[in-house]
Amino acid sequence: MRNESLKQLDNELDAQTPEAIPVPAPNAPEPLSMGAVLRVVTMRRLWYAQIVSTFGDFLALFAVITYMTFKLHATPQQVTGIQIAYLLPIALISVISGVFVDRWPVKTTLVSSDFLRAGLCLFLLLVHTVYGFYAALAAISVVSSFFSPAQGVAIRSAVPMHGLRSANALMQQVMFIMRIIGPSIAILLVGAFGAKICYWLDSASFIASGTLIASLSLILPRNASTEPVNGQPVVKQKTGIPRILADMKVGAGFILHHAGLLFVIVALAAGMFVMGCFGPLIAVYVRDVLHALTKTYSIVSAMIGVGLLVGVNALNTFAKKMSNTLQVYLGLGGIALGTLLLATIPTVATTILGCFLIGFSAAGIIVPSQTLVQQETPPELMGRVGSTLMSSIFSAQILGLVLSGILAQHTSIRGVFGLCTALLVALIIAGKLWMEPHEHPALS
Repeated sequence: MRNESLKQLDNELDAQTPEAIPVPAPNAPEPLSMGAVLRVVTMRRLWYAQIVSTFGDFLALFAVITYMTFKLHATPQQVTGIQIAYLLPIALISVISGVFVDRWPVKTTLVSSDFLRAGLCLFLLLVHTVYGFYAALAAISVVSSFFSPAQGVAIRSAVPMHGLRSANALMQQVMFIMRIIGPSIAILLVGAFGAKICYWLDSASFIASGTLIASLSLILPRNASTEPVNGQPVVKQKTGIPRILADMKVGAGFILHHAGLLFVIVALAAGMFVMGCFGPLIAVYVRDVLHALTKTYSIVSAMIGVGLLVGVNALNTFAKKMSNTLQVYLGLGGIALGTLLLATIPTVATTILGCFLIGFSAAGIIVPSQTLVQQETPPELMGRVGSTLMSSIFSAQILGLVLSGILAQHTSIRGVFGLCTALLVALIIAGKLWMEPHEHPALS
């Protein structure tokens, strides 16, 4: 029965993904720089939209955290709950949302998502309880689970294959910059005008983003499910929930049958798990292990963001000829080295270096992983594969947030960082032995 099921899945993949693996180009073009990618009008406007909406999102999130901390006097667990409430819907819904993204018009999905989130942000104006904030942020997150994979499809359609790494680096660069400056700006605005100004700005940012995207002309290939296969039209036999489950099965089957994609998704999840463990514990590490002051904590925590930002730009500039999978291996190794420093040499200097190294190396996983997914996935499966990647990222972060405290209680904070090191080393070995990807030169 198992062999028959696998054979049936292979047949479905052959029928629904006729262009699953790109054919290697004999003379791969030179990778595009960030500047060259931004000369593509569609990509430039998507980037502008990302800047505006991400800035507003971080303002609102940190305004909520500030309000809960100083006005509602929330406990540390309740503040951590804010992050989980925002991450959990994306982790749970993304796999399903990818099915719809593959079926719906991409531009309509993006614009509708932005305008819906603009309206949901205004509900924050009416919220004054911890659970009210949980519900509002979770609702915004549900809509975001449709936006992110659709954005990946739009980038794939707008940028040539040899420009995807720079395009993803640009998008991630925005995230990292806003992560660095967002908290400070939010605290200043909340102190001067109250938290509500941040909610208004977040709503306005989504309207601006949706308006920018609405001005685009996104030219996408026809959905493969409506095109003939071997000269014969595809007969849609399933509808409703059975069709959704069948589409999910095809997307999952494609990933499981593609060693390279499976490796980078697992690698990215492992990296995000470590980042999830790191976040809640670093303040306690500085206090109890280093016996340092809050000034040291502010410097140490900032090093992650600085490392991410420097890593994205450095890798995109100096690693253009380096394969995506080699960057992922080096990224895993760099994070492992950073956590090893924290576990074995507890000094302020090594902590700063370790945090910077973790951030820098994480960039070596995030951007190449997204690029490889876009290069290797056929257009008709982009939504499902992209949403699976997103689901794994957010699930790993939640798992890290939840398990970090439990693991620290049963071992120690340094013990948790040591376990993270072992996990990453084991993944590198497993990748080399069983999940070694096959590189395909970028196509123009």
